[in-house]
Amino acid sequence: MDVSGRIRGISAEIADACGRSGRDAQSVSLMLVTKTVPASRISQAVQCGHRLFGENKIQEVQEKWAAPELQSLKPDFIGHLQTNKVKPCLDACARIHSVDRMRLVEALDRELQARGEKREVLLQVNTSGEASKFGVPLEEAMGFARSVKRYPTLDVRGLMTLAVFSREEEKVRPCFKKLQRLFAEIRDEDLFGGGFRHLSMGMSGDYRLAVEEGSTIVRIGTAVFGARATPDSFYWPEAAPKRQG
Repeated sequence: MDVSGRIRGISAEIADACGRSGRDAQSVSLMLVTKTVPASRISQAVQCGHRLFGENKIQEVQEKWAAPELQSLKPDFIGHLQTNKVKPCLDACARIHSVDRMRLVEALDRELQARGEKREVLLQVNTSGEASKFGVPLEEAMGFARSVKRYPTLDVRGLMTLAVFSREEEKVRPCFKKLQRLFAEIRDEDLFGGGFRHLSMGMSGDYRLAVEEGSTIVRIGTAVFGARATPDSFYWPEAAPKRQG
């Protein structure tokens, strides 16, 4: 099946999951994750009307999205963002889904103040409790959100998480439920106003469960573009330090 056919198939699955949970299918956006995917393949998705993409590495964004057929678009950044990559990330990407520590918040704020800009961001939360995943620990996330509120250059639009990598629903679904509960707490406290509305959760292996639990952005890569030659550990190291700059 070609890229457009896979996009249609996943969109239908999202609509089915929305139906099961009493949601409007239009409330969920399909983000295509294009890490390791060449510009020529990405352009196939663009040609069939797709516009929402996510990338994990700044160097890859700079190299691929400079291609003539992609220059009119900016992907969201969904990978671990080091503070020394803040400037090129703001140059090359749209929203940032992976704000997960105060050092990064401060670096983003300094650069955005210098530019006289605001930027839409999501806060990344570690709902699985695994050391192999980045994100602010769940038990610290509410305090983190309150601290981020002090930085008006960051327009916080929601939360992001990665669930446990498992085929067992009873292990995966709780990660999404935890993020939904945290989202509700932040919304009820009205920390970020009406623009706070996104739950970025769910990938190729678990997006149906994520949609059932309230996801508004699912991040799909291999289900559209096929298996990668580079393992996921290249993007999410097994010993990911929680406070790396």
